[in-house]
Amino acid sequence: MLKFNIRGENIEVTPAIRDHVESKIEKIERYFNNEMDATANVNLKVRNDKQSKVEVTIPMKNLTLRAEEQNADMYAAIDLIVDKLERQIRKHKTRVNRKFREREGVGLYFAQETGQDTDSSTEDEYQIVRTKQFDLKPMDQEEAVLQMNMLGHDFYVYTDAETDGTNIVYKRKDGKYGLIETN
Repeated sequence: MLKFNIRGENIEVTPAIRDHVESKIEKIERYFNNEMDATANVNLKVRNDKQSKVEVTIPMKNLTLRAEEQNADMYAAIDLIVDKLERQIRKHKTRVNRKFREREGVGLYFAQETGQDTDSSTEDEYQIVRTKQFDLKPMDQEEAVLQMNMLGHDFYVYTDAETDGTNIVYKRKDGKYGLIETN
């Protein structure tokens, strides 16, 4: 069963918006079996340029679905985000059905569909063509950003000098930086 946590930034989440979000996103439940128990975190934002931005994150035990969409019309953005989530689910289902049929894990969430042909066009999409190994040097996040920029990469994995944890810095679409900290 899918629960909802809907927040609005610079916009009031009216009952009409809430109903539209819930009715649209609930459609993805058909891809999962009855044991699905997750919360859909929905962020609705209206920016200064009057663009609406919708972000949806659905964390589950072995899978996290996430999509974001911008549009001048909030309802159109919600509709488009459901399409993105469905594409992600179909892509994961194809991969899961191909590789993990007998294993427990992500495959347990997906409902069994009969008579549906899987998409073989994604078969080579996840082919690993190069492997690198390196030691993680202890550093702070500023040094990690400098190293990432020096290498010309979009992300950089490092060991945090203070916490001794493995962290990742990455370049965001808006040109700023993000930090992922592991537990």
